[in-house]
Amino acid sequence: MASSEVNNKQVILKDYITGMPKASHMSLKSTKLPLQLKDGSQDVLAKNLYLSCDPYMRGCMRNFPSYFTPIFTPGLVINGYGVAKVVISNHPDFKEDDLVMGITGWEEYSIIPGGNQLQKIKYTDMPLSYYLGILGMPGLTAYVGFYDLTSPKAGEKVFISAASGAVGQIVGQFAKMHGCYVVGSAGSKDKVEVLKNRLGFDDAFNYKEESDLHATLKRSYILKVILPIVEFPYL
Repeated sequence: MASSEVNNKQVILKDYITGMPKASHMSLKSTKLPLQLKDGSQDVLAKNLYLSCDPYMRGCMRNFPSYFTPIFTPGLVINGYGVAKVVISNHPDFKEDDLVMGITGWEEYSIIPGGNQLQKIKYTDMPLSYYLGILGMPGLTAYVGFYDLTSPKAGEKVFISAASGAVGQIVGQFAKMHGCYVVGSAGSKDKVEVLKNRLGFDDAFNYKEESDLHATLKRSYILKVILPIVEFPYL
């Protein structure tokens, strides 16, 4: 491909945060990106189609080590899960126009060094955004947590913490499909209503309003506890 360049809008983290992330913690920057890769590398240049905003990213914006992924660097583009289309590839496993998923930047175009953590998307007869949800990290985490780590039997009662989150709500659907009685916890009245009225949980409660988790679970006759993805004081 002849050498040229494109405008590349990027979302930049201004500085480490305290509390909840705000738009003011980030800035939008426009740069010129050459459409070329280093000779001898296995890098991949891709155009981002979908980007995911996940709860773990808040921890990456704070100035202490993250349990899940390296923290972000102020002044640089924010990273996260994305779906992209390959523009140029020096990697033998990827070619131009391949659709891929993996860690990419919050920007229009990203160079992924060595094609690190990229996976080729083989099935395109469904919305590509699914690869950031049910077919991506949240769905795979939910599947392993439910079927491999806990393996409940049909008819058992299960409890899911952070049940309104990307992983928790999928675990809830797996549990319902498996024939379980499902109870979830969340951090607000509105989230509890979503669990019960939209996601089909058999019961749900606001953990902030419960002082005794054991009594709360006993009230719901819980026998099986699904391992939490998010830490709460009561777990």
